[in-house]
Amino acid sequence: MKIYKFKLYSNHGNRELHKTIDGHAHVWNHCVALQRRYYAIYGKYISKFRLINHISKLKRTNRFAHWNQLPSQAIQDVAARIDKGYCAMFEARASGKRWGRPRFKPRRKYKSFTLLQAGWQLLPGNRIKIGKFTYSYFKSRDVFGNPKRCTIKRDAIGDVYICILTDYEEPDLNRVMTGKIAGFDFGLKRYLTGHNGHDIDSPEFFKNSLNAIKRVNGNHSRKRKGSNNRERARLDLARKHRKIERQREDFHWKLAHQLTDEYDEIRLEDLNLQGMKALWGRKVSDLGFADFVKKLVYIAKRKGVKIKFIDKWYPSSKTCSACRVVNEALNLRDRNWQCKDCGATHDRDCNAAINIFRVGASTHEGEVVSPGSPG
Repeated sequence: MKIYKFKLYSNHGNRELHKTIDGHAHVWNHCVALQRRYYAIYGKYISKFRLINHISKLKRTNRFAHWNQLPSQAIQDVAARIDKGYCAMFEARASGKRWGRPRFKPRRKYKSFTLLQAGWQLLPGNRIKIGKFTYSYFKSRDVFGNPKRCTIKRDAIGDVYICILTDYEEPDLNRVMTGKIAGFDFGLKRYLTGHNGHDIDSPEFFKNSLNAIKRVNGNHSRKRKGSNNRERARLDLARKHRKIERQREDFHWKLAHQLTDEYDEIRLEDLNLQGMKALWGRKVSDLGFADFVKKLVYIAKRKGVKIKFIDKWYPSSKTCSACRVVNEALNLRDRNWQCKDCGATHDRDCNAAINIFRVGASTHEGEVVSPGSPG
């Protein structure tokens, strides 16, 4: 399966899509309110199929007759998403995790609706028919495979995108094997620290644009609520954030291709992102470690590169890479330290990368490395 994403031309015809998205926001909020009232009375939630049947009855009333203008399959998808959210909540709470229930969404924050087999059609060239209207999009590449599903999304600026799911299976890339293996440690000073000296500096796109963000944000806060000037300031702020997001995404893709072209096997440490965000929230979000790992795993699978993860509780920074003694007194402020047993001097991140490389060689997929074990 492959997803193609294209941006629609911005014109007045897109108003119909915005109205459709707003209509699905009304359906979403009505179903969430109905679920909460039902649970308060009966102590259980409505199943997906009962909710879909109830929506069908509502569409025959005068109050909700305008829902008939919305695609029926898209409304069913809204009910399915709400049901999926409640199922995920019950599973998480059963395992002891905190998980919130589906919440209400304002119309301007509701982003998309999905069409399955009916209600849309790809036309020759760069056109697509959605409902009764035909739209043009920026066709940056050809679409391979049979289209199965189309999702219409809008961002905070108001631009509309189409995401087309096809049954096309991408062929594996015939990559020349290099025989190289590397271990990398994620860090805040350096984005990646390699055991062999291959270091990647942190780009910190948000930090570099912080002054511009503060200026635009202050301009937005000074405008009167509900005014056109405030809306223009909001769009300016959203454009700044979108530029940072795209810079970070471009950096992740290029770095993933660079590493997978150079190495046949990459060893990483499974990150405790929740703990890292508690200590360095904005900086960790700026670096986007989790998004980069997803892209790296995707590219590595296509190129035949192995990605190995060691346990996130393994003390890679505290373990001496020379004698494998664990320094329990090491804290986060110590960037350089000396082993009391062998006298070796270590850079914190370089030492962690060496340990990740070594432990990854002896760790099979699914094997757990205990925190006290030197590997």
